[in-house]
Amino acid sequence: MASDMEQEYSAGQYQSPLSERYASREMQYLFSPDMKFRTWRKLWIALAETEKELGLSRGGEPVITQEQIDELKAHADDINYEEARKREKEVRHDVMSHVYAYGLQCPKAAGIIHLGATSCYVGDNTDLIVMTQALRLVKKKLLNVMDRLAGFAERYKDLPALAFTHFQPAQPTTVGKRAALWLQEFCLDWEDLEYVLGGMKLLGSKGTTGTQASFLELFDGQYETVEKIDPLIARKMGFEGCYPVSGQTYSRKVDTRIANVLAGIAASAHKMSNDLRLLQHLKEVEEPFEKKQIGSSAMAYKRNPMRSERIASLARYVMIEALNPAVTSAVQWFERTLDDSANKRLSLPEAFLAVDGILDLCLNVTDGLVVYPKVMEKRLMGELPFLATENILMDAVKKGGDRQRLHEKIRELSMEAARQVKEEGKENNLLSLIEADPAFLLRPEELRAAMDPARYIGCAKEQVERFLADVVFPILEENRGLLGAGAKIRV
Repeated sequence: MASDMEQEYSAGQYQSPLSERYASREMQYLFSPDMKFRTWRKLWIALAETEKELGLSRGGEPVITQEQIDELKAHADDINYEEARKREKEVRHDVMSHVYAYGLQCPKAAGIIHLGATSCYVGDNTDLIVMTQALRLVKKKLLNVMDRLAGFAERYKDLPALAFTHFQPAQPTTVGKRAALWLQEFCLDWEDLEYVLGGMKLLGSKGTTGTQASFLELFDGQYETVEKIDPLIARKMGFEGCYPVSGQTYSRKVDTRIANVLAGIAASAHKMSNDLRLLQHLKEVEEPFEKKQIGSSAMAYKRNPMRSERIASLARYVMIEALNPAVTSAVQWFERTLDDSANKRLSLPEAFLAVDGILDLCLNVTDGLVVYPKVMEKRLMGELPFLATENILMDAVKKGGDRQRLHEKIRELSMEAARQVKEEGKENNLLSLIEADPAFLLRPEELRAAMDPARYIGCAKEQVERFLADVVFPILEENRGLLGAGAKIRV
């Protein structure tokens, strides 16, 4: 329990909104000091085990004993943080401070911790391990967003709605087809995520400039033995392999690939959230609104799409953040430079935390979307007379009318109906104007039949069904063990 003085101090210093408001505890832990330093110890154990298994010896005697490894394992999780902090104040080196602190707990093994390795052995491998686990969490949440959107698209696959191009009324679509467009964006992100996640490897233990010279020296020039180090460490840490070549660090191009995947997810979420904000303005679809939620401090009646707005806000941050790893990757000098470090500590963890917050918001929003079919019908029917004119023209020509003459009449009547709507605020009366004109030779019931929205949604319903069956449902079925995740929104 923190003292009153400590609590007062923490309230008087900057705290990241990503931690305080948006990212889940699960994602925050992955980028926490505790996760990092526990992983360092696991890596030191894996290195010591590997060196022992490969027969590291001096004068015929093993350099590393099972007793030393058992001692390391016994203290893998009870990290003596205070000792590490005190040591770092003296030596100004985080890795060596933790080597020292671990050695205090493991006096028999103190001399073999970190043997032959550089700081990047624990630093870079831990970053790759953490980001791999973070990508898996992103994968789980992305899949659940896709699942919710798939259910929504299927439920409303044949509900007609006015579609827009340039945010101007266009041919009708269906609510489900529009959701399928959002879902397809996330499916493309899924493909990118699977590709990058499937290619994640460890740095291994490459030494100061990536040549493994220190290990060649340790193993008395036995290249065949040194060649086995990285595969053994990778397997012990749950990876299939290590990057075959590197400088002192793994290629920062890996960070760029990861950041681009995160930015892609952010862009897809941004697109969906923008559409939802517009739909909420049109009163056709609303995001969830809690019983005691306040929409505005001044206007008590308001129901602002604040979750969708927050998605857009965080998404812009992630998309811009993706530039950092790309620039960092481009300016690495030869085998190692350190201008990546401070930038990397910020750009990648915060991009992950932001995407985690975005996906939690997407889960919350897609889990409770409210649809207003009557509003949709009213808006659609207000525009449908204009949209139906081509069908009306064809029906009239079939009755014996002159196509060119009727086309001109429809143009004139459409202009008059539009004028009355815009200038006089009247309802769209184009159908009445056409019905009153004897040149069209159409009975009232024939004109009314032309006003069936289902005639104008094309293959929207069938496209949704095919897309779900061929693309989405196979992904959901293959990964059904990840389904069922929910999201808790804190603010």
